[in-house]
Amino acid sequence: MQAVNKNQLFVGSCLALLVTSLSFGIRAGLLGTWGSEFNLDKAQIAAIAATAFWGFPLAVIIGGVIVDVIGMKRLLMIAFLFHLSGILLTVFAGSLGNPFWALFSSTLLIGIANGTVEAACNPLIASMYSDNKTTKLNHFHLWFPGGIVIGTLLVYFLGQKVAGTDNISNWKMLVSLMLIPAVLYGFIFMRQKFPVTERVASGISTAEMYKSLANPLFIFMIILMFGTAITELFTGQWIGVLLNNVSNNAILILTVSTGVMAVGRAFAGPIVHRLAPQGVLLMSAILATIGLYLLGHTSGDMIFVGALVFGMGVCYFWPCMLGFVSEYLPKTGAVGINLMGGAGMFAVSVYMMFMGGHYDKLIADKLPAGADLKLYNAPEATQEMKDALGAANKAAGPEVINTTLVIPIILIVAFMGLYIYMRNKKKVVLQPAL
Repeated sequence: MQAVNKNQLFVGSCLALLVTSLSFGIRAGLLGTWGSEFNLDKAQIAAIAATAFWGFPLAVIIGGVIVDVIGMKRLLMIAFLFHLSGILLTVFAGSLGNPFWALFSSTLLIGIANGTVEAACNPLIASMYSDNKTTKLNHFHLWFPGGIVIGTLLVYFLGQKVAGTDNISNWKMLVSLMLIPAVLYGFIFMRQKFPVTERVASGISTAEMYKSLANPLFIFMIILMFGTAITELFTGQWIGVLLNNVSNNAILILTVSTGVMAVGRAFAGPIVHRLAPQGVLLMSAILATIGLYLLGHTSGDMIFVGALVFGMGVCYFWPCMLGFVSEYLPKTGAVGINLMGGAGMFAVSVYMMFMGGHYDKLIADKLPAGADLKLYNAPEATQEMKDALGAANKAAGPEVINTTLVIPIILIVAFMGLYIYMRNKKKVVLQPAL
């Protein structure tokens, strides 16, 4: 009988998450390009970006419910098919009549694939490394910022046209590159045997798992997940758009912040063991607040200092939130850990849609009275209109960041309370069923 190969499964999981993060990083760098090429306003751009965050919670929650029924392997094969479909639809979006709906649909498919990857891989990592969950979840999730770094650098260095080609934008080639890790992870998982989840291995019944979801501490963590996800992912997805007129290298701001995140997660072990997840989360909220303040109140090279501090702040949010639930509320099983991810992404999608419209309103308010924002965004806009739009964007972007600043400030208070509450609590270790 084939044995479970932890190393191969971990490598496959990291490649699957790499596709997820590349889609995030490349899309963050291409939102402005799509807006210009297809004449999309900020609300439409926000709708496209937010769609990935709709598909993700839908998939991660449904996946969390069915993962113990159909198994993690089948779930990851489904993710592979959705990734493949979404990537190809994105590449051919401009040839399908309505680019907005093509990009909307393709981003939804990729979001569903991304959520399905998380639905299977988070409980897989927790099951394989039950004695070191938070650290290994950090090592796994370093491929999210790591992939964003790769994606944003690709966008930065390959920003114009494919050499010698007039009719194919470079962004199509960038999106196509995601096929490489997608095919690799599909091939790896197809050949491997998977374990059962930790909850199943421990003999915890399905009824007991669902009953554990009513634990007040779990509900509290779900609420906090709203704030940590918005702080990290809304800012990361929109940073190129928000600060494009404040810095000449806006996409590199995201590269700096996510680069710090990748390094921090790689060396998470000693920090997590010393402070415990709740201590790390409190430290993270403080640094994220300082970083967002700097991003919204500075310009020039100081923005990169803000990006550095912000990256240090949000570095441990996602894996430590999942790690906390997995260590202190393990009876919630795959459903619990996936509800956390789904709640976070759902909150980001709602917030992103709201802020997209708010951003358009802020820009319109800064244009001459009676100005039509669509005309100012159109290719035939005069130079005077383009200059006015650039100035309006420059002023409005930091205002959106400053609005978001309220969220990590609230998180500081909440995590301080959590840290005090958890001082004498020990993590719960599930024993394998005999």
